[in-house]
Amino acid sequence: MTTYGGIDLGGTKIQTIVMRGDDRTVLGQARSLTPHKGGPSAVVDALVACMSEAAAAAQLDVAQLDGIGAGVPGEVDAAAGTLARAGNLPEWEQQVPLAALLSERLGPSVKLGNDVSVAANAELLLGAGRGAKSLLGVFWGTGVGGGVALDGQLWHGRGDAGEIGHMVVKQGGARCGCGRRGCMEAYAGRRAMEAKAKRMVEKGHHTDLFEIMRERERETLSSGVWAHALKHEDKLALRLIERAVKALGSGIASAVNLLDVELVLLGGGLGSRFGEPMLERILAAMKPHLFKDEQPPTMRLASLGDLGGAIGAALLCE
Repeated sequence: MTTYGGIDLGGTKIQTIVMRGDDRTVLGQARSLTPHKGGPSAVVDALVACMSEAAAAAQLDVAQLDGIGAGVPGEVDAAAGTLARAGNLPEWEQQVPLAALLSERLGPSVKLGNDVSVAANAELLLGAGRGAKSLLGVFWGTGVGGGVALDGQLWHGRGDAGEIGHMVVKQGGARCGCGRRGCMEAYAGRRAMEAKAKRMVEKGHHTDLFEIMRERERETLSSGVWAHALKHEDKLALRLIERAVKALGSGIASAVNLLDVELVLLGGGLGSRFGEPMLERILAAMKPHLFKDEQPPTMRLASLGDLGGAIGAALLCE
């Protein structure tokens, strides 16, 4: 039996799976929080532990796997197996030979891919994008990532296609984690939203967001914290989500105007958590910016949920 490991590394969580190669069945899985300090070495330790746990859940030793794929954020050099400038990971600016480090610790060879691109490919092959000739996957979580498929194939460009989170939605706007101004992610990324909430609290605005975070024993304003605050109509949470939706609407519409894709998929921690009602709000925010507003693309939620990124990573080994 051929088995592959899949790692989805995000700014908030790590999701790992073991997948059977012949029918792509998930045999075991594990999940843990992404370290917020300790730099790349702490992240590597967490990845090794989480991948080993998924293998154990599949009743396998991790060294028995036939390969491991890892979907990671930042600048990925798949050929070299390196990751650099991962702004949503702790102290990860310099190039790190992540594939080699993981392979040395786990045993099987490791292949790297962009986290959102591999998730989009999984949706294209196995999820809500099956049958689509063209799609834009938008994954709304700690940051905002994208994946593009044209003529039924994932489009990589020169290696970094799909970075929709860094489309400029406001000239000279808010500072993004990438160091530039006005990026969609600076308004809609969960980390940027949390930073904005903290600044507003310091200026005297009231919110229950951070109290909910403490009650739920979270270290960050997770998607669950935002959902709880919205349910109870927290004014600051409502204001920041509306700000995010406007940014998503203008950015996604601009991408649709350029590519004319037939399908837009919404996933990621926040996208999946908020579901269909948020999908409708984003479409409404897109329409004023669509060149063909009478013929918008089909909008769907990504269907593979929290496992989509890890499944896409495992597919790198096929």
